[in-house]
Amino acid sequence: MADILPAQHPHKAGVRKTKKASLRVDLTPMVDLGFLLIAFFVFTTTIQQSTSMKLALPDDTKPASPSLIPENKTLNILLGANNDVHVYNGTQLNNERNIGSSTTALRNAILDKKAAVRKDYGTDAGMVVLIKPTPASTYADVIHALDEMLICNIKTYVLMDAGDDELKMINE
Repeated sequence: MADILPAQHPHKAGVRKTKKASLRVDLTPMVDLGFLLIAFFVFTTTIQQSTSMKLALPDDTKPASPSLIPENKTLNILLGANNDVHVYNGTQLNNERNIGSSTTALRNAILDKKAAVRKDYGTDAGMVVLIKPTPASTYADVIHALDEMLICNIKTYVLMDAGDDELKMINE
């Protein structure tokens, strides 16, 4: 591994110097050990498998029974073009209003509906929000609406397609 080689000093007159041995270190075994460690760690580590989010989807084979939720506990959110958001209560399409594109306006509409349900029923436990993106809306609009459901603590919300009459109403 390491060899000690005596240094060659010619004899000179005068003070005699001590002989110094030079040290030569052979690094070949250290390099071999490094490659063995690299190979060991490459073979023993596992490559991380890609993960995906699991969605619990309802069974489409059997028709679901309609829910028995009062219409005045339902808020419909229509996501239109240019980040416009339209809301209406229950099935009252004639009371639709455009609340604009700000997230605070959407949050205020949800909180107002929660307050109205709480006033009428004593609790907002049965409130349902129907989120209906249109073909003109963007993926970011849907994500913002879903974020507002979490922020406003809405327990029941549904992501569904907008109907033809709703599309006509917001395109007018």
